[in-house]
Amino acid sequence: MREYATFQTNASTPTICPVNATVCQGSACLEPTGSSFNEILGKVMGIVLTILLAIVMFSMGCNVELSKLWGHIRRPWGIMVGVLCQFGIMPLTGYALALAFNVMPMQAVVILIMGCCPGGTSSNILTYWLDGDMDLSVSMTACASILAMGMMPLCLLIYTSSWTSSDTIQIPYDSIGITLVSLLIPVSLGMYVKHRWPKTSKKILKVGSVLGFLLIVIIAVVGGILYQSSWVISPALWIIGAIFPLLGFSLGFLLARLVGQPWVRCRTIALETGFQNTQLCSTIVQLSFSPEDLEVMFSFPLIYSIFQIVMVIVVVGGYRLYLRCAAQDATGSTEKQAYTMENGGFQHDTNDIPTGKFTQL
Repeated sequence: MREYATFQTNASTPTICPVNATVCQGSACLEPTGSSFNEILGKVMGIVLTILLAIVMFSMGCNVELSKLWGHIRRPWGIMVGVLCQFGIMPLTGYALALAFNVMPMQAVVILIMGCCPGGTSSNILTYWLDGDMDLSVSMTACASILAMGMMPLCLLIYTSSWTSSDTIQIPYDSIGITLVSLLIPVSLGMYVKHRWPKTSKKILKVGSVLGFLLIVIIAVVGGILYQSSWVISPALWIIGAIFPLLGFSLGFLLARLVGQPWVRCRTIALETGFQNTQLCSTIVQLSFSPEDLEVMFSFPLIYSIFQIVMVIVVVGGYRLYLRCAAQDATGSTEKQAYTMENGGFQHDTNDIPTGKFTQL
């Protein structure tokens, strides 16, 4: 029987870590030294990441305006679309993937648990980098965390009956509550700073946005180190872990666009849909199943986390490159127009005159 330890990856919930995971070389990897090294690393990184997450969410709050946040709550159309994506599209997609790949029952259950989890705080960080609606992102994360206390048991009751009894799955309501508190308190402080000291809040936001992006990468790297002894799993889980977040992002964006949401909200809803709280999923799995069952399922949350981070990094990189190219094109057009006006002409484009030909006044 295998022993497991926990690794705190954010302010709310721990992830599962095999005690005897190999993170060292040579004789240092022999028990109990390697195990002790893992436990120390997990505790130290848990504390560091918790502090960093609080700082990052505080900085994100410096970009949230109370009036706009209240506007989303008073007219919650965007929130309603996001909730429909979160607790409608994602569980159904997970169910379809589990059936399509014919995975083992325990593996199907962990896929469904992932689909039923609310979005995490990382989506707020990435919303900033993609110029999304930060006010909508924060309100969606908060509302999804509250609704998860009722919607998660309901979704699991509906979808897991094909493989296991929903009574065996324990929902960590305390962890969900901690997630909510760890979001609301730092963000509220950031909003206060923005209200009192607007110029200072802009500086804090710049530093926090970079720190937040690094935090997401650090969590993935550290998780990979602590889990490296358990990467030999079914290829189907690798495939599902790769396409599940992609489907979440895509379907969330399409649904938001179909109901007429503006582009900025479509990006926000897509991130909130596909970017799941993998730490919460790991906690539920750890509380609900025996070590024997965990052997074939506990790596999936990390696989999902890695692929969702990779996809978002690619999207953020592409979006930032697009903005830079667009800015250069705009600068070039402005310079061309200024040159034309200085030389007493304008660019004339009609059916009988070739494009780009200048006609003197």
